Amino acid sequence: MEYWWKLLNFITFWALTQEPSCYCLVRHQLPVLWIMPVNGEPGKDNITAEVLPAVQLALQHLSEQPPPLGNYELQLHLTDSECNNAKALKAFFDATFYGPKPLMIFGGVCPSVTSLIAQSLEAWNLAQLSFAVTAPSLANKRRFPNFFHVVPSDSAVNLALVRFLRHYGWNRVGTLTQNEQKFTEVQRDLSRHLLEVADIQLVAAESFSVDPCKSIQQLKESDVRIVITHFDVSMAAEVLCCVYNFSMYGQKYQWILPDWTQGNWWTITSLKNCTDTNIQTALEGSISADFETLSSSHIRGISGRTPQEYEMDYNKQQLKRLGASKFHGFAYDGTWVIAKVLTRVMETVRYRERYSIYRNFTVTDQEMSQMILEAIDKINFFGVTGQVMFQRGERVANVQFAQFQDGKAVKIGKYKAITGELEFISPVQFHGAGPTKDRTYVYHQRKHISIFLYSIITSISILGVLTACCLLFFNVKNRNHWSLSMSSPVLTTVIIIGSVFSYFCIFFLGLDGSYISDGAFEASCSVQLWLLSIGYTAAFGTMFAKTLRIHAIFKNNRIEKRITKDYGLTLLVMFFLLDMSLLICMQILDPLRRTVKEYHIQPDPHEQDFSIQPFSEHCENAYMGFWMAAFYGYKGILLLSICFLAWTTRHAKVPAVSDSRGIRISAFMSGPVILIGICASMLFQDQPNVKFCIVALVIITCCSSTLCLVFVPKIIIIRMGPASLSRRFHLTQWRSEIEQDNEPHCKEKEAMKNSGTVDCIPDIKQNISSTIDILLSDNLQFQQHMNKLDSELEYLTRRLNVLSPHHLEDLIIRSSVHNAGKNKCLTVSERSNCNRNGLEDINSPEHIQRRLSLQLPILHHAYLPYIGGVNSSPLDSSFDI
Repeated sequence: MEYWWKLLNFITFWALTQEPSCYCLVRHQLPVLWIMPVNGEPGKDNITAEVLPAVQLALQHLSEQPPPLGNYELQLHLTDSECNNAKALKAFFDATFYGPKPLMIFGGVCPSVTSLIAQSLEAWNLAQLSFAVTAPSLANKRRFPNFFHVVPSDSAVNLALVRFLRHYGWNRVGTLTQNEQKFTEVQRDLSRHLLEVADIQLVAAESFSVDPCKSIQQLKESDVRIVITHFDVSMAAEVLCCVYNFSMYGQKYQWILPDWTQGNWWTITSLKNCTDTNIQTALEGSISADFETLSSSHIRGISGRTPQEYEMDYNKQQLKRLGASKFHGFAYDGTWVIAKVLTRVMETVRYRERYSIYRNFTVTDQEMSQMILEAIDKINFFGVTGQVMFQRGERVANVQFAQFQDGKAVKIGKYKAITGELEFISPVQFHGAGPTKDRTYVYHQRKHISIFLYSIITSISILGVLTACCLLFFNVKNRNHWSLSMSSPVLTTVIIIGSVFSYFCIFFLGLDGSYISDGAFEASCSVQLWLLSIGYTAAFGTMFAKTLRIHAIFKNNRIEKRITKDYGLTLLVMFFLLDMSLLICMQILDPLRRTVKEYHIQPDPHEQDFSIQPFSEHCENAYMGFWMAAFYGYKGILLLSICFLAWTTRHAKVPAVSDSRGIRISAFMSGPVILIGICASMLFQDQPNVKFCIVALVIITCCSSTLCLVFVPKIIIIRMGPASLSRRFHLTQWRSEIEQDNEPHCKEKEAMKNSGTVDCIPDIKQNISSTIDILLSDNLQFQQHMNKLDSELEYLTRRLNVLSPHHLEDLIIRSSVHNAGKNKCLTVSERSNCNRNGLEDINSPEHIQRRLSLQLPILHHAYLPYIGGVNSSPLDSSFDI
């Protein structure tokens, strides 16, 4: 008996290892439970009826295979799940208990039923292979370790989508999802891939249940250009109608839709606000991504047939009244997977039984289940849907891309999941010149200062600096001249230096990021503040000191006064200390930084895919308001003080301070100009060109006017010389005396006029005309004498320069005031005596010589009353001749 048993084992082993000359007629039955919803209307979601021809073809082709595949036959036991959880569980339990125990479970269409059964497979020591469930949740191997699906899940398309987005450089996308579990799961998985794997920005993730228009409007408001959608084909027409109504199609937008190539579904819609043409217009150029249902390669697979040959066989067996499901190819390959897995397991079990050391060797259900799982993981063959292999229980398959071009779907590319390559079959047609842009590109446009304006302003500033340097040279060279020495040349030099600092500030005011770097811009912020602040303090602090000195001299009319001390330099040092203190504190505690202010985005007028973002650069710090209040506060008080003192001394005629009138005019002019400049610069803060022009013109106007009003009179005096000044002084003093002599006569005529008896109009020119003949006859004689007096005047001027300028000013001022007081104190009798002597005695040569000799000590200061206090009259023109 043992002999015959050993002989049978040897024959069996020899038969398995030898190539048979003919196929075995007896095939071992391999029970497999096929769970599918049987009932359904033909041609409408009846997947069982649509994939049944593919399964029959697979079984037929398997029967033609040589051993070991030919030695086994799959025995499929169809169980109706009815897409109902309770009924499906009952059918599963009945089939397991009352029928032959299945080795595997095949099928599964409804996600809820499939999920429920898949969770219990591990307890039953069974493995399930699905060809129609694409829910990403079933790919979780922790929850479903014994579940496999030969059809790629919807999340497998996400990897291809990410690769497609990266190919065109689309880094900013949005999603539109229908509120159903199978779609929301795909969207969540896509979001994870976009953010974690590809670093693509998900701008908006909109969802809808019934009305997609609101979600599409939100996408448009978020400026989403690349939209990835997940919705059922029944909602496609309504979605595209909203797309058309919101004009979200064309060259600015790219829609990536699910597989919508199944027939002309847009022709059977009943939408009121959209026509078929509108939907096709919105659909034109859109791209779809879906797994490849049948391979396009002309390679003979495991069945010995190409995918194209299989498709022809399938169409022959498919009933004309039934539609072709896109899962029929996966059902065909799934049947082959089960056959190969079970064949390998059975052969392994038989081999172990044959060579086991135990006579009654058996394999437990748990061991059988583990062997099946290992065999599935090792599956690798080329089927009609492409290369069939599994990674972590999920099918690795190709994803094809199609585009709707000219009313039909055209395949444009394919993503090979095994190699990760993206290849294009036909060109992608975009509405524009190139691929759609993923955003409205915002071009930052700096509001910079015009180089032409900057050149003009800086040229004027350079001219001002050169002029100030010339005036400084003039001031130093002629510092011993009485017209400069009597007006504190040191303070005058400070005014020039302050103006130069202010002029240099303009060069830094016009610099921005267009010309210098960010670090240099921050440095220029501090430089321009220091230059402008120090320049302002130097110029207006000096003017305040000069004006305060004039006010101190003329604060009362007493003749006997002590010598006034000069506090000008002390005040100026105090101003500089306050200025430096504020500047140093701000520079240390809160320095100026470069800040960028952005304005409203301006859309492109030509409706291109970009907008303009204007911005400007400013110098600011954390407590800008506090520091500006401090600077404006004390500098404003300084300017107002100058204006107040200038107004109170507006009638003062000070020969000793030769630039007093110019300082007053400069103060009255600079105050309003600075105030207007500050207000205008704040109003035009967002217009750098206007602001720079206003601030620069304010600085140039104030500095230039101050320099001109202070130095032009001095230049005129030095250019005229002492002789011309002496003559001018003669005429001024003589005219004042004539006015005093005619005062009683004018008063008498005024009284008669008031009584109504006479109408007298004083006319100084008429009184002088009688003396013109005598003066002309004596002109030659006086000319020689006046030249002599001019020489004496120059000698006295040189002597006077030896004294302290400030003490000498007070002395001369008192002499002027004293002489004016004496003239006012003349009695009426003395005036009548002069009148009785006649006008010829008053204008006689002897009388003129006497007056000149008495007033000789103050001749060198007589020009100021002529410039500042005497109104022009015909008398001046007569004697200038």
